[in-house]
Amino acid sequence: MAEFSNYLENALINAVLRNTSYTSPATVYVSLYTSDPTDADSGTEVSGGSYARTSVTFGAPSNGVSTNSADVTFPTCTASWGTVSHIGIHDASTAGNLLFHTPLDTSKTIDSGDIFKITTGNLSVTLA
Repeated sequence: MAEFSNYLENALINAVLRNTSYTSPATVYVSLYTSDPTDADSGTEVSGGSYARTSVTFGAPSNGVSTNSADVTFPTCTASWGTVSHIGIHDASTAGNLLFHTPLDTSKTIDSGDIFKITTGNLSVTLA
């Protein structure tokens, strides 16, 4: 995952090149989308059926790559979430700002009773 949101691009440019403060979020959350969120966060995020963004922790980066240091397990789906095609990383559990986004390697239909899970080490953020 290396697609930056417009929000994060501007925040980092301001911090690095203009000496404008940027406060990193204490916790970041994975979000699921049924359409491309784009850099402007204009996609369709999953809603309903017990969906909630799920917090994620990352290990220290190595060569510009950081991966999740624990499983990311979403709540059990209680009504269809549709076909999840993209994921994002946000700075809040609701609303807030999209930081990163990327398409899934393979879209996944999430139906009632399903649990969407990203296992340890399988979510990476790359700055190249």
